[in-house]
Amino acid sequence: MSTTTSVSYTGEFLDLPAELADPAQARYVVIPVPYDGTSTWRKGADRGPAALLEASGAVEWYDIETQLEACQAGILTAPALEVAQLSPEAMSELVQQRVAEELAARRIPVVLGGEHSVSIGAIRAAAEAAEGRLGVLQFDAHADTRESYHGSPCNHACIMARAREVADIVQVGIRAIDAEERAGLDPERVFWAHEVMQAPDRSWMDRAVALLPQEVYITVDLDGFDPAVVPATGTPEPGGLDWYTVNELCRRVLASGRTLVGFDVNELLPLEGHHASNFLAAKLVYRIMSMAESQR
Repeated sequence: MSTTTSVSYTGEFLDLPAELADPAQARYVVIPVPYDGTSTWRKGADRGPAALLEASGAVEWYDIETQLEACQAGILTAPALEVAQLSPEAMSELVQQRVAEELAARRIPVVLGGEHSVSIGAIRAAAEAAEGRLGVLQFDAHADTRESYHGSPCNHACIMARAREVADIVQVGIRAIDAEERAGLDPERVFWAHEVMQAPDRSWMDRAVALLPQEVYITVDLDGFDPAVVPATGTPEPGGLDWYTVNELCRRVLASGRTLVGFDVNELLPLEGHHASNFLAAKLVYRIMSMAESQR
C-alpha cells in the first residue's frame, strides 16, 4: 500500500476489482467530498477521503465479527466531488443533489469528508427519500448545534442544527459545547462521553436505539473517538469513545431491524508518518457495511 495522502488519489474502495464495483450491481456507493472550507483550527481534512481510500486497500474483505464479505454486495467508488472553491451552502446543495441521485438509484450512499459540513446535504437528501421520519445517529465530540457560525448556517458547527430540522437526532460521545448549545439540547437524546464511557453496563445503548425511527442515517465525526484511538483529526478532544463502543452501538441499531439509509465518516486529517487513523476510518466504513449486510 502506498503511504501518500494526496487529495488526488482515485483508487476504488478496498481496491476492488471491476466486477465488485459494477454500477449496475453495487449496493453501496462511496462518494468522496474533499471539503475543508469551514474548519476553524487545523486544516487538512480535504485530504481525508484520499487517505481513507488509500488505507482501505489494506482492509481484509472478510469481516470476522459478521462472518461475511460485504464487498460481494458491490461497492462503487464515485469520483470525488469538486467542492474546494465552493461556499458551504453551495457545497451542501451539490452533496444533496449527488446523494439524492444515488438514493433514487436504490444505492446506499457512503459520504467521505472532508470536514463535517459535508453531512448537511447528505442528511437532507436522506430525509427527503425516507418514507417516514428519518433518524440521525451522530458520533462526535461536539454537539454541532449552533444555528450559525462564522456567518454560515452550513458551517461544520451547525450540522446537527440543520439535521434536527428534518430528522430525529441522537448524539453520542459529546464532550465539547458552548452554553447556548447546552440550553437547546434535548437531554434525552444526548449521551455524554463521560457518562457512557464510565457507565457500569451498556444499557444506555438500548435507550439510544429506542429513540431512533425505522430509517436511520449514521454520521461519524472521527473526533468522537478518543485521540488515543484517532489522533488524526482536526479537534482531538480528550475523553472520547473507543472502537468497540462505536461498533457495538452501530451493531445494535442495525440488529434492531432498522434500515440504514446512508452514512458518512468525516474529519480525518492525515498526519505525516501516521497511518493508523486512516486505516481505522477505512475499517469503520467497511464494518458498518458488513453489519448492514449481516441483517439481510
